[in-house]
Amino acid sequence: MTATLKEAARQAVDRHAEELIALSERLHADPETAWEEHRAAATVPELLDRTGFEVTSSYLGLDTAFHARFGSGPVRIALCAEYDALPGLGHACGHNLIAASAVGAALGLAQVADETGLTVEVYGTPAEEGGGGKIEMLERGAFADVDLAMMVHPAPVDVAEARPFAVSHSKISYTGKSAHAAAYPEAGVNAADAFTVAQVAIGLLRQQLPPSSRVHGVVTHAGDAPNAIPERSSGRWYVRAETLAELAELEPRVMRAFEAGALATGCDLEIEPESKPYAEFRTDETALGHYRANALARGREFAPPGQAARMNRASTDMGNVSQVVPAIHPYIGIGSLPATNHQHEFAAYCVGGTAQRALLDGAVALAWTGVDRSVPTGAAAP
Repeated sequence: MTATLKEAARQAVDRHAEELIALSERLHADPETAWEEHRAAATVPELLDRTGFEVTSSYLGLDTAFHARFGSGPVRIALCAEYDALPGLGHACGHNLIAASAVGAALGLAQVADETGLTVEVYGTPAEEGGGGKIEMLERGAFADVDLAMMVHPAPVDVAEARPFAVSHSKISYTGKSAHAAAYPEAGVNAADAFTVAQVAIGLLRQQLPPSSRVHGVVTHAGDAPNAIPERSSGRWYVRAETLAELAELEPRVMRAFEAGALATGCDLEIEPESKPYAEFRTDETALGHYRANALARGREFAPPGQAARMNRASTDMGNVSQVVPAIHPYIGIGSLPATNHQHEFAAYCVGGTAQRALLDGAVALAWTGVDRSVPTGAAAP
């Protein structure tokens, strides 16, 4: 019975293969960054709407989120569609493929929803790249009572288990006082120097940090003219740790480095969280076992441990979802090596032959995993 259901789901994905590929390519060609994904949020659910899903736009009051639902069975399977792009890099993390594979998996599961006692849901989740869209959705009631939440993320190679860091995202701003850099330098308070002091302090701090932690960021503004003391500077900084508990201990130490920059220069400092922290991932081992078997059945090959222990450490707000409901977040390879995520070269690999195969394999493997989850308790249970 399970094999029959999986075959029906696969056929449904295959019937829509051209539309799914076109969706992915359309998103790729028109990247929108966090909280600005207005065109993507309208485009991604179009195929779901045409195939009988009940679609809610501006879901939970978030302009670029959506929710789509099919069926009324007791087992609720959620597919997460990400579609935000990276500033300056476009879809260099492959969220165009995430969205299209989520839609494809939902179409496959909708085909067998009645037989398996399923309710199929697609969550359009904005602002994963630093904005914490899923956290906002969780706080507004999304994912309540879901039995399994899933997505598949592009990577250079296939990796089954996600092990992302917990992470905080902060906007750092210094305010000083401008002055002529040659005539009256003593009248200035240099906001760019404050960042220099802070970054030196962070560099020295790293020697005393746990080896698994990460501290990194960019200065986004540090002055306007070389002959004027910069009166304002700003940047974005991430702090990562193995767990939220470890992050809570580490982050204050890093923030003191920014305080040192203010103290040394006389600037005022403002630290503003860009979102609530992303959590570490709690994997549903049973569902992950199903996904691994289903991906292998599709001809996928998982990377050896050395390669696997890289991209699966990247942080995601799907970690917060996994703390609330059972979840998996496998990675699917697009054959991009040596190009890796967040590189222009990786973005180029997120369309074309290997990307198309990954999209369809990911959609089918997720759909089959949903079948595996539902059949033991669904109407078609043997």
